[in-house]
Amino acid sequence: MNTLTIILIIVVVIVLAVVLLYNSLIRLRNQVDNSWAQIDVQLKRRNDLIPNLIETVKGYAKHEKELFENITKARSALVAADTLDKKAKASNQITETLKSLFAVAENYPKLRANENFLQLQEELTGTENKIAYSRQNYNDLVMSFNTKMQNFPNNVLVKMFSFKAKDLFQATEKEKEPVKVKF
Repeated sequence: MNTLTIILIIVVVIVLAVVLLYNSLIRLRNQVDNSWAQIDVQLKRRNDLIPNLIETVKGYAKHEKELFENITKARSALVAADTLDKKAKASNQITETLKSLFAVAENYPKLRANENFLQLQEELTGTENKIAYSRQNYNDLVMSFNTKMQNFPNNVLVKMFSFKAKDLFQATEKEKEPVKVKF
């Protein structure tokens, strides 16, 4: 083999490696974006269930006005959120206010026995579980994407093609606090 053939083979191997690395980064980035979209779907589902739950509880707990206002504000913040960080914070706030709502419901035996309330509570619980799973999946994909971006020689490609690291979906300090139960 002559020198030109060897150089050509080396160039082809390098170009092929760059293409494969680039495509793998694109695939991972798209998986991260899709995973966030799945979280968004579950957040929307939860957001759609909340008004029905509030209306059901209102009939039994008329004096819990502040709680209803907090849930409505948190829901509005989620609808208005335009960044991942804002959506995460609004979602975390909704989770906290829903915990309060279910705690208040414990004080109303007739409400707890209401079929509509029980169905909504079950649907919201299922949705919360899906959100938790989706967050975990999102964070796993973000970790894979960010790790791949930091590995050599990928880190060179990352700079060349301006890839950006993704943020993890993290719990707020309030969510990390132990739950206080009072009887």
